[in-house]
Amino acid sequence: MSFSDIVKNEFSGWRTWELIWMAVACTAIVIPSYIAGNTPLRLVCGACGAISVVLTGKGKLSCYLFGTAQRLIYAYIAFGAMFYGEVMLNLLYFFPLEFYGVYEWYKNMDFSTHEVKKRRMSARQRWIVAIVVVVATVLYGLFLKYLNGKLPYVDSLSTVVSVVAMLVTIKMYMEQWLLWMFINIVTVGMWAYDLYNGGQNIAVLLMWSVYLVNSIIMFFRWRRETSAQLS
Repeated sequence: MSFSDIVKNEFSGWRTWELIWMAVACTAIVIPSYIAGNTPLRLVCGACGAISVVLTGKGKLSCYLFGTAQRLIYAYIAFGAMFYGEVMLNLLYFFPLEFYGVYEWYKNMDFSTHEVKKRRMSARQRWIVAIVVVVATVLYGLFLKYLNGKLPYVDSLSTVVSVVAMLVTIKMYMEQWLLWMFINIVTVGMWAYDLYNGGQNIAVLLMWSVYLVNSIIMFFRWRRETSAQLS
């Protein structure tokens, strides 16, 4: 498949409501943040993030392009806010995995719909994920506390679940959206706390709020599509 074919496929198969949701997601971040005087870098981070998660929900390969841009910018912003777990997560883990995600999703594209093939986890896989999250959160939280980071265990929980969620996303499992819901709730609280204490990252807070709404929408979309596959 040529590069032009890939680009063409990214623009195909969109429903009207999906395009409206992407426009609403970007607008909900950019306009209030601009009015509040946020920097252009924060606005770009928010817009790239919104586009990336909508594309992920749609199962489009280009989600990794916007995701890579958002990861790098977000890491820089998180460093300024002293959320070191978020910095290390995005630079050392998410950034290289974006390239692996492109490889895996390209191998598993459904070229009749131009979307990635969607799967469900087994009960055993779900239990393994839960145990790994609990143990890793405690251990990583102790490390972040040693670094004097803000909210070390909240930061750790968000980081650990994000690590697992990214792998689940790359493997195209529906359960990724349950993990992202949890991450988004925790992270919205974290950035709200930062804003309450004098932070200026309104665009980042709005970005994570949009992520939360998107994860709910896409969970029901992926559950419906995977249920249809099982029936």
